[in-house]
Amino acid sequence: MGNESRRRFLKRSAGAAFAATLASTVGETLTAATPAPAALPIKKGILLSMLPANLSYGERLKLAHEIGFEVLQAPTETDQGKAEELKKAADAAQIRIDSVMNMDHWKYPLSSNDPAVVEKSLAGMRTSLNNAKLWGSDVVLLVPAVLDPQTSYREAWTRSQRKIHKLLPLAEELKVVIAIEEVWNRFLLSPLEMATYIDEFQSPWVKAWFDVGNVMLYGYPQDWIRTLDKRIVKVHLKDFKRNKDGYAWVNLGEGDVDWAAVREAFAAINYTGSATVELEAGNEAYLRDVSRRVDRLLLNRA
Repeated sequence: MGNESRRRFLKRSAGAAFAATLASTVGETLTAATPAPAALPIKKGILLSMLPANLSYGERLKLAHEIGFEVLQAPTETDQGKAEELKKAADAAQIRIDSVMNMDHWKYPLSSNDPAVVEKSLAGMRTSLNNAKLWGSDVVLLVPAVLDPQTSYREAWTRSQRKIHKLLPLAEELKVVIAIEEVWNRFLLSPLEMATYIDEFQSPWVKAWFDVGNVMLYGYPQDWIRTLDKRIVKVHLKDFKRNKDGYAWVNLGEGDVDWAAVREAFAAINYTGSATVELEAGNEAYLRDVSRRVDRLLLNRA
């Protein structure tokens, strides 16, 4: 290699080395300037029905707390003694019952044209609201209407709103929000529609209960979250998988939910409420795994 060739070679080598060093430095700077997304300030919840039924209330809630769940959703309890027993167990386990799942809205829908059916539905909601007051919960979940061949969409809308208005004085007195959930009831099929339904009450005591999995059949959770925005007061977590047979409910992270997009949407609206897993019941090992999945997929916790 001649002197001139050697000089050109050394110049190219020095330039390549400088470029590599610069790229490495810039990469390190960008990495340092772009930290991993912060953990979401969402409380992790579990359904009472997911905990082993062979255990006492005290044992079930102690287990829930030990494996990382912070809050509990309990179903309507008509037996006052059992309701008080559950409250004592929650206090002892240091886990809050933060919401009530109303239990009569499917069998006795508020959208029914039968006054006897509607009265049973209203009675069930009054029990749920009083459960919430006893347990220190701030929300009762309500499925507002159920469409059937005898009930038109418009009738479901107007009838259910009219009946919910009757519950608002008690909700305000007890300081408990009625949270409308989007479910497979052929009603409130878009986020814009659900937002309108809630806004028409013009009441701080009617909000949205958002279920991540339920909308996968006809929409995208991240779109619903951004559209409903501050209307969302509580959340259900489950996953949904389309397959050759149609669909299936699956464990978190095993379905078609885009959890990164869901996490970003909750961060965008600054959601700080609770997110309660709504899955099948199971043993301690299964529940620990579910808890870790919530941490990894949604909360961005190590």
